[in-house]
Amino acid sequence: MNKPEKTAPIGILLMIFAAISTATGQLLWKLSDAILDVHMLGGFVLYGMGAVLMTAAFRFGKLSVLHPLLSLGYVIAIFYGTLFLDEAITFNISMGTLLILIGVIVIGGDSD
Repeated sequence: MNKPEKTAPIGILLMIFAAISTATGQLLWKLSDAILDVHMLGGFVLYGMGAVLMTAAFRFGKLSVLHPLLSLGYVIAIFYGTLFLDEAITFNISMGTLLILIGVIVIGGDSD
């Protein structure tokens, strides 16, 4: 088994793309309103692509550094909710988003 000593930037980049892909897939599922249509099928494709990107990312770094980066998907989902679904961003959502971003920066910046 390959045990990377350091997390390469390509691993972080792939994990960020995985978060974007899965969050976009989930947005399409939401837009499908649980009906099998082009949105739902597109959501499956993007969600699956996110899984493939995540799997590839694990080749380039530590699980303990890379996997928490998927939490960027929560931030992206909040952005999508506001932009496409007219959802409000409350104070609590703002604070939670800030904490997620701080955690991602702290964990993603691990340079062991």
